[in-house]
Amino acid sequence: MEQKPARVRVLDAAHELMLTVGLARATTKEIARAAGCSEAALYKYFASKEELFIQVLHERLPRLTPLLRSLAAEPGRGTPERNLTEIARQAALFYEQSFPIAASLYAEMQLKRRHDQAMREMGSGPHVPIEELDAYLRAEQALGRIGPDADTFAAASLLLGACAQRAFAYDASPSGERPPVDDFAARLARTLLAGIADA
Repeated sequence: MEQKPARVRVLDAAHELMLTVGLARATTKEIARAAGCSEAALYKYFASKEELFIQVLHERLPRLTPLLRSLAAEPGRGTPERNLTEIARQAALFYEQSFPIAASLYAEMQLKRRHDQAMREMGSGPHVPIEELDAYLRAEQALGRIGPDADTFAAASLLLGACAQRAFAYDASPSGERPPVDDFAARLARTLLAGIADA
């Protein structure tokens, strides 16, 4: 069997370790060992652990940002309800899979500060999907498919905040289960749209 390229093995190993031990404890040394390469080889592809984390989010998790950018670039495609439902579905899945990876950052504030600084330098971070969704909603607003007085930034924050909340709020519920993603996304989109759609 042919071995995967080193970059792919590093991403696979990073994803697995970040899921199982968390971002804070997944060292580049451990990631390189799990990928079957040297730490120097890892740094050939990724400048830092933060960059590796960003690539894991971009390449191994549901593709939220490309969806948001494509919708903002072509407003008027599909219906706002269908688009918001798909955004909510992708966002719910993204947060569900990324929270276990990133949660350990909040246990070590010094690491979180370094991580946040690296995110800023790379033009990334958790604020980006909110800005991208706001851009999409403003584009739809310009076409008259979203009400002229709607606060698109607040709407984007509400939708993505609800998706992020779904990722961790239900583990302690009596059933221990999250609401099914498709039903959750459809209900969220309908409810949000009721507040911002053009009458």
